[in-house]
Amino acid sequence: MTHYVLIGADGHPCPSSTPGTVGGHRLSKIYGRLDCPSALRAIAAGGYVRHRVFFADAPTAEEAGYRPCAVCLPAAYRQWKVRR
Repeated sequence: MTHYVLIGADGHPCPSSTPGTVGGHRLSKIYGRLDCPSALRAIAAGGYVRHRVFFADAPTAEEAGYRPCAVCLPAAYRQWKVRR
C-alpha cells in the first residue's frame, strides 16, 4: 500500500492513504493544480521539488495559509484577492 504525506489544515504533515489533489510551494505559500504550467516549468528548472507539498484539497490548503495560484486557478485567485 502506498502512503502519502499531506499537509493538514494546521500546516503540519499527516499520513494519508490517498494522494493529494493540489500541490503547493512551502516557501511562497502558493497552491495550485498538479498540472500547473508554472509549477511544471519550475520543476523542470530543478528549483521547486525540494519545497513542494501536497494537500487533500483546496480548502485545506487555504486553511493552512496558502493562496491559490494566479496561473492555474485564476478565478480562485481573484476571489482570494478580494477577501484580502
